[in-house]
Amino acid sequence: MLDLINAYEKYLTKVKQASANTVSSYLRDVRQFSDWLRETQNCDVVDASQVNISGYLSHLQEEGRSGATVSRTLASLKNFYSYVVSAGFLDKSPVPADVHVERGEKKLPQILSGREVELLLAQPVCVDAKGFRDKAMLEVMYATGIRVTELIDLDVDDVNLDLGIIKCRSAKKTRVIPLYPAAQKALSVYLRDIRGSMVAIPTETALFVNVGGMRMSRQGFWKILKHYQSTAHIEKDITPHTLRHSFAVHLLENGADLGSVQELMGHSDISSTQMYAHMINGKIKSVYDKCHPKA
Repeated sequence: MLDLINAYEKYLTKVKQASANTVSSYLRDVRQFSDWLRETQNCDVVDASQVNISGYLSHLQEEGRSGATVSRTLASLKNFYSYVVSAGFLDKSPVPADVHVERGEKKLPQILSGREVELLLAQPVCVDAKGFRDKAMLEVMYATGIRVTELIDLDVDDVNLDLGIIKCRSAKKTRVIPLYPAAQKALSVYLRDIRGSMVAIPTETALFVNVGGMRMSRQGFWKILKHYQSTAHIEKDITPHTLRHSFAVHLLENGADLGSVQELMGHSDISSTQMYAHMINGKIKSVYDKCHPKA
């Protein structure tokens, strides 16, 4: 795969005689896509499907990348796969012919208020195994701001209750994220009293398991979250990423610096984190316009 990208770089510089900025931009986009494929889809660029490419563009949008950035990434992938086909590595480009990305500014993500978060976290009724598990999952999600894939990939060994931290692992790096006391307590109760009776086999490593005793799935957690949105009577459309967005905004609102939030969120590019600062600034401007006597 590295040889293929190197060959593409030579094609851009020698044959297309593209500018240094264009070459750098195209290669960065392709390499980031390649890294994402290996980390999340366990495949290389020559094995990518239309579903993979659409999923990656959606991933960029969920991360808060601008419409212009996502549109440029799509153009980079189209150009790359056009070369791959012309060079005989593939018979057909996997880039969907009808895929389209609006270049305008991405709609700001949905954010829960502090009161809405408290209401959501209060929904699981801790009278059975499912209630204790769900309470722990929701608390960990809001305490850490991790992605849903990172949540369900957690193993028991990734938790250190004595230190009050979890380790969120990826192919590139490991993030160590603190837990606030309520999340630490909910996770402690789940691990001590509940999980052992839920797992299908004693050797199961997954931290959170479904009713069948196997590792929780994305779809399983999504259904759990939608259920508690309904019981809480919250009208906003809550997704797993809503808790992640709310985590970041609430930290910034309470004085956290961008660099620390970037580290906690696992953003490789601080521009992804800056989106949340823009949201804070927009909120301040709205309050100013509404409340200042001269506004």
